[in-house]
Amino acid sequence: MSIKDKVGESSSFGRARSRSERGRAKALTEGSIPAYELVRLPLDQVAATPLNPRRNFGSAEEMTRFGEELREAQLAACVAVTRPAYLKLWPDHESQIGTSALYVLVNGERRFRSAIHVGLDKLDFVVRDDLAATREDFVDHLLAENLDREDFDVIERARGVEQLVSVCAEDGGERGSRSRAAKRLGKDRSWVTNQLALLTLPAEIQVLLSAGEVSERDGRTLARSLKEDPDQGAAQLLDQLSKAKESAEQRKQEEQRLLAAGREALTQDRPVETLSADNNSSSAGAQTPAASPAPAEETSSDSSLLSADNNEESLTSQDDTTNRSTKPETPPPPMTAKSDSVPEPREEHVRPEASQGVVTGVRFPYDNAVQAAQFLHDRMDDSQFLILVDILNRMAEGRRAPAKVAAE
Repeated sequence: MSIKDKVGESSSFGRARSRSERGRAKALTEGSIPAYELVRLPLDQVAATPLNPRRNFGSAEEMTRFGEELREAQLAACVAVTRPAYLKLWPDHESQIGTSALYVLVNGERRFRSAIHVGLDKLDFVVRDDLAATREDFVDHLLAENLDREDFDVIERARGVEQLVSVCAEDGGERGSRSRAAKRLGKDRSWVTNQLALLTLPAEIQVLLSAGEVSERDGRTLARSLKEDPDQGAAQLLDQLSKAKESAEQRKQEEQRLLAAGREALTQDRPVETLSADNNSSSAGAQTPAASPAPAEETSSDSSLLSADNNEESLTSQDDTTNRSTKPETPPPPMTAKSDSVPEPREEHVRPEASQGVVTGVRFPYDNAVQAAQFLHDRMDDSQFLILVDILNRMAEGRRAPAKVAAE
């Protein structure tokens, strides 16, 4: 027995030689080679499957360049199944693959076509009938090489997904066919649904999607619009898309304008009046000249702030305020006793210059939370009122913590 018969011949890309049957059987038994190996097949014995969703294999110039590269070295083998294995799954394809084809391509049709284009007569192949165990297996492997290719356009991909869904429906029923296809492709069911939706668009828009002139995202938007109104044509859909993009761009520009205006307003120095620790009027940011006290008879409840003497007095009603505006006010009587609900002014912290802007009239209601809140809400601008709310919230948290501990 010769050495060839014992171990078979080796093979490599670009120079594949067949093993003897005995040598191959021995190598398979020992596990030194896989169940399939590289073989060099005549291209006239190979046919492309009509199931391949890919239709664009490049221009004549691109195919010539790629074919010459294959002439120098074939870096990746084509994948095929035998004719009997293929026709067992699709017997009605016999006339389409021809009578001379002994093998049917699974992957590598671009290499196959480019090689024929430049006149090559053979290429390296891996023959794997295990890929044709079921229809689903075959179509799944047919798509595997193409789904992530940059030159595999969105419509070709959608057709491939449609083919797999159809096969899943034939083998396992219509119900759940999309979910089974999604599982095989490693995608979500919603992704499969979105791919199929692209094929519902008019042919003119599908051409634009294939050429990249309409994005896949816009294609899904148009498909949803078409589902809502199936009577729309390609021109209407494209016009609707153009208007939607225009409107979105205008909204974006308006949002940017408002954001820029807000930032500019925040950077400007604005006089804002807040409360100091001694309940006098002070400036929160930029310093502004203090206003002169208004005469008592010209002061209404709407322009009143804090009283200078911090006496206890509730907010006056609307009727009292109206009556007071028509007759001169009389100064309040001096306090004879301290009230627990009214804090005593701290004389040592009162600065004459800080109290010049205080308007007398309606006094701040220290002992009524609702009236105090309304008082400040009516007299403070929005920014300062929100600052006050934040400060009060922090103070409230400080009070709640001891109460919570005591309760526990």
